[in-house]
Amino acid sequence: MFLFLFFFYLAVIDTSIHQQILPSNGCLTFLFASRGAGKICQTSEHHSVRWTRLGVKGDGPVTFVRAEYNGIVLGDSAKVESSAEGTAKYNFTTTFDCQPEGPHSLDDIAHKPLLFTVTEVLPKEKKQKEEKTIMLGQAVMDLLPLLEGLCEFSATLPLYPVLGSPLETRPDAKCVINVTVSVQESLLSLWQLSEGNLLRVTVEGVYSVPESFLPTGPPQNYMIGLHVPAVGEKECPFLFKNGVLKFGGEKEPLPRPKKWPVTNILAPGGQNIPDSFIVGGAYEEEDGELNTPEDRDLRIQGETIKKRIMWDLERRCYLDPLAVLCFRKRIADCRYWPVEITRVPIITSTKTKGGKGDKGGGGGGGEEEQISFHGVAYINVVPLLYPGVKRIRGAFRVYPYLDNEVFEKTKCLFSLFRDIGHQAAMNKIGLLTPHTKGILGKTAKEDKPPKEVIMRKASNIARRDTSDTTIIEAAVSICQNIEGQQYIESGTFIVIEFALDKPLVPKRLPEELANRVKEMIPPRPQLPRRTAGAKKAVEDYHSQVTSIAEAILDEYHELFGRQLVEGYAIDSHTLEDQKCQLNYELNSSGKYFAFKEQIKHAVVKIVREKYLKTTAFENLDQLQAFLSELYVYLVDQMHVALNQVLSQQTPSPPPPSFTTSEQLRLFAREAEKNRDYNLAATYYQERLSRDRQDIQSWLDYGTFCLLTENNLKAQECFREAVSLDPNHLPSILLCGIMAVMLENYEDAEVFFEDATCLEPSSILAWTILGLFYDIQENDIRVEMAFQKAFKLQKASLQKERPPPDVADAVRKVSICPSAAEVLSVSAEEELPSVEVSDIPEPSITIHRAEEEKIPKVARKMSLAPSRLKLVPPKGEEESFHRLHEEEGVPKMSRRASMAPSRMKLSTMKETRVAFETEPPPLPPPQPPITIFMETINFLMDVNAFQFVHRALAHELLCPQGGPSCDYYLVLAETYMLKQEYSKTEECLEMAVQIDYLNPEVWAQKGHLCYLTGDFAEAKACYERTISFVTDAKDMHFVYLRLGSIYLERKEYEKAKDIYLLASKKSPSCLTWLGVGIACYRLKEMAEAEDALSEANALNNNNAEVWAYLALVCMQGGRQLEAEQSYKYAVKLELANEELLQEIHEVQLEVGFGDPSF
Repeated sequence: MFLFLFFFYLAVIDTSIHQQILPSNGCLTFLFASRGAGKICQTSEHHSVRWTRLGVKGDGPVTFVRAEYNGIVLGDSAKVESSAEGTAKYNFTTTFDCQPEGPHSLDDIAHKPLLFTVTEVLPKEKKQKEEKTIMLGQAVMDLLPLLEGLCEFSATLPLYPVLGSPLETRPDAKCVINVTVSVQESLLSLWQLSEGNLLRVTVEGVYSVPESFLPTGPPQNYMIGLHVPAVGEKECPFLFKNGVLKFGGEKEPLPRPKKWPVTNILAPGGQNIPDSFIVGGAYEEEDGELNTPEDRDLRIQGETIKKRIMWDLERRCYLDPLAVLCFRKRIADCRYWPVEITRVPIITSTKTKGGKGDKGGGGGGGEEEQISFHGVAYINVVPLLYPGVKRIRGAFRVYPYLDNEVFEKTKCLFSLFRDIGHQAAMNKIGLLTPHTKGILGKTAKEDKPPKEVIMRKASNIARRDTSDTTIIEAAVSICQNIEGQQYIESGTFIVIEFALDKPLVPKRLPEELANRVKEMIPPRPQLPRRTAGAKKAVEDYHSQVTSIAEAILDEYHELFGRQLVEGYAIDSHTLEDQKCQLNYELNSSGKYFAFKEQIKHAVVKIVREKYLKTTAFENLDQLQAFLSELYVYLVDQMHVALNQVLSQQTPSPPPPSFTTSEQLRLFAREAEKNRDYNLAATYYQERLSRDRQDIQSWLDYGTFCLLTENNLKAQECFREAVSLDPNHLPSILLCGIMAVMLENYEDAEVFFEDATCLEPSSILAWTILGLFYDIQENDIRVEMAFQKAFKLQKASLQKERPPPDVADAVRKVSICPSAAEVLSVSAEEELPSVEVSDIPEPSITIHRAEEEKIPKVARKMSLAPSRLKLVPPKGEEESFHRLHEEEGVPKMSRRASMAPSRMKLSTMKETRVAFETEPPPLPPPQPPITIFMETINFLMDVNAFQFVHRALAHELLCPQGGPSCDYYLVLAETYMLKQEYSKTEECLEMAVQIDYLNPEVWAQKGHLCYLTGDFAEAKACYERTISFVTDAKDMHFVYLRLGSIYLERKEYEKAKDIYLLASKKSPSCLTWLGVGIACYRLKEMAEAEDALSEANALNNNNAEVWAYLALVCMQGGRQLEAEQSYKYAVKLELANEELLQEIHEVQLEVGFGDPSF
């Protein structure tokens, strides 16, 4: 930075900044010249201001311009009379120095404007000794472009009228000043421009202030202050003075202009910063503390109804490169930035002697008596360390200023308003009035305490913080700031904005990330285009000839087919007649023209591709020669095509595949569940061999390789998917996950950031990015990623939420009057009895009868569960109530009891259902799934268990999450994959206690019992799972395992039904095999053969299918088929010894089936 370098090179270069106001033709020019080696570069030009005549005394107004900067008058121009054209020309020169310790610095250039005050000199009256003047207006010029690296810039400034000026009565009087500012060299070096930054802090207002703030009484100066590093670690105070106390009533308008943080601008219109506005925004998009829906009412009341103090001031400060580093480090260390608020009485006169205030503690006693309502807001500035973030704005609560709390949260040792260490800075910037200065100290030297005093005060605060704080000390500290407690009672909050020209942490551009991904994974080259070459043109011609020949043959058979059937003799004369008749029919029906149009395109392609004729012929002879050659070629090719059609040696096309890609994926997942990983790999590889351009096939094979811990092959699969489509989000995320697993963290960050750039609205991408930063222990970026994911989820939930009118309509739904009547439903006639004896610990299940038999009102029972009442039949009231007391039947409005109900509906002869006519309340809304659980579902699908456990930890700590049923289900599934069945059982027991009616819980419990060999319990759990109205996540494997248990228990009818249900929903070789086995055991040989044939068509490499086909064929007496089936069963190494023994017994019984006999 210029000022920073000035400290080091002042003695050598003797550099200073001068400002000159020089005359020019039509403009007012300021020249900032650097003086080196004793030379000053200056230019003199003529300046003018264009006027609209004001109608004051004299034909041409006599005016002069006064230049003022930073409260110092730089000089006045000569008194110039305006010309007839309305312009006034001035000529004067002035300079001022800009030094770090002087009256003007780069910080002043950043936030203080240059003022031009135009004053009119009135003509002298008779007997008038002195001239009278009247101030017309002010022009305000922003010098910020000098800090942006410009050496010269021009501006046309409007002249704003001051109060009492004649310009106020003439709205049409538009006066402007053209100004040019130039410097010989840039104020900032290239390093300062690239590494420095410009900070803007905008204080909008403090809302919902205490009721004790009244406009009556002694005038008060409402102030807000904070400090930031500006030059290295040297702090620069930001002070916002003269807040305006307003009563509630209406909201502040938006947008509204920001104002200069200076007080010497006399023109009201000049107080607004050009092109700088407060635009506001939605509460949910802010970065403050009060941005949740629960705080919305508080914000609205505070901004409209309650009292508020408004500033709308913007304070700017240039941060040199070292200050940027210090600022970034302070944010990372402290997270919170203290912003103080207070009020100081404006004292007009005082006779205070600088005695007491100058003694003891460096004169702090008098100052503390002046400050009242000392509060502080803790601004969370951590978002400024998020990559690419340049602005934060929000509402923050105001708390009483307590030393211990401020030091604990911000590590700040001093108060900007109270502690004497900062009074010199306050005096320097003109915060304190001359009378207030007398209270704080006599002179600036007396105000500035020695270093020993400051260090002693700091050490006291630090020592007090490290000591044990007792309840008494805390109470004393609160009592010391009783006025500040009113901020908490009133719910006071401040709206403030921090903005930077450049982000503190640069964010990589999407183009850069995409290029990095392409460098790591080069895109797969495009498939070669299938050009329409000569060979393709000839093949198309052959196909057209074949098609037309078949159509002509059909026409011939339609005309003369009967003659051929009846055996008429056909000679050459008959053939000629048939030919003529056929030509007549083709021409008269228009088919000949259609054939010609059909073949024309193929002929044109041959001409273009075979003969390369695309231009007109030069003469008629060339055309005739070409047509002759083309005719011969087309006739020859026609004969070739016809010979191919009539030839018997045409190879038959390959048989169509009976399995689709989705079926192969299902077969692979079946093999995974059965832990037959070799078979699963075969299915996945077959999918890839069919279509290597299918991204999903690569992803599925990669996730399978993750399951088998073949990480290198999984990475290869995911990279193949990215090479096919660099914008495919799951592939990018999986490449990042693989990079983390292989400890290549730099590449992983590139992949994850690229995913957030590809789909900025993806909750999944931001959450996984946060989990990655959690692995890196980068807490700030973890907070950034999760905060973004939460905002996206909140926005998506608001979109899915029904509008208020729909919700009100649902609440007002009432049951029709006929529903108020008591409905009698006979259990014997209307509803079948429910047998639950086969299912241990059953839940309460209502089996629906046919739709016609159930009244419409009964179908709506679920709309109002809390209004449902079971009325016992006459004579059975006691037994009914005793049954409820013994079994503990819960109310239907609550969740079912943990204890199972053994109530049998068949014992009730008649049940009456009564409805109340009150409108039913809406059921409680289901808690939304958290961002972590949504991510866990994806990670479980792709077998990324390293990230799953980390996401589960965050789910456990999430306020919206916690140890839920889904949490324990995922944890149980991870333990089950590791074959840690005891931990799996513990997790499932916790899940059952949380949600007894969740079908997924019972499905997972059934899988656990099945894998541990407890088939009876597994059967009960599976039956309970399929009895729920809502299916579990993966019912296919529930059907398969339940069917296998039925086969083991020889319940063949149930096994057949379950396998048929599975075959209907998702057919596979195993489902049809189960149907075939059940039908064979039931002696239903025809159905068994059909089912086994379906299984064999889906997978002809299953030895068990061939074994049962052999049994069916032997039972049907078909020796050849039986021997062939047995041969394949043995060839495929049938592993079921019992089934092989059964085949041998049947072979001995029927006397055939084994060709080796």
